[in-house]
Amino acid sequence: MKTTSSTSLTILKKCVEINFYLSIIALIAGGILSFSDNGSIFEFHTDLYGPLANNLRMMLVYLALTEIFLCIGCFFSGNTHYFMLAGFSLLLLTGSLQVYSEINDIEIDPNLSIFLAYAGLSHLAFGLSACLLKTDRPHIQTRFRRSS
Repeated sequence: MKTTSSTSLTILKKCVEINFYLSIIALIAGGILSFSDNGSIFEFHTDLYGPLANNLRMMLVYLALTEIFLCIGCFFSGNTHYFMLAGFSLLLLTGSLQVYSEINDIEIDPNLSIFLAYAGLSHLAFGLSACLLKTDRPHIQTRFRRSS
C-alpha cells in the first residue's frame, strides 16, 4: 500500500511529464509553423525588418529540428538528464532575444520570450524530476553485487 506522500509524489511526477510532453509538442509545432507566413504563431514583421526577422524564423526552425533529434537521442539512450541542459539553454535564449532586439533595433514578439521560458522551465523540471526520482538505480546496483 502506498503512502500519501508517495502517491502525491507520483501525481506530481506525472504532471511534470505531461507538461514536458506538451512543451515538446509546442516547441516543435511553433518552430515548424514559424516557417510559413500564414501559420506562424509569432509576429515577425518581415516587411519592416526583412532578413533580421527571417533569422528569428530560421532559429525557431533549427530549434524544432534540434528538439526532435534531442528527444530521439535521449529517449532511446535513456539519458533524460540532458533535458536539464536543453532547458537551461532555452532559458538563456530568452535573454539572447532581448540582446538581439537591442543590437539590431528590431521589435521581437514578447510572446516568443514567454514561449521559450515555458519550454525551458518544462525541460528543467522534467530533467530534475528524472534525476531526483530515479528509482531503478538501486536495483541495478544490487544485481551487480549478487553476480560478483
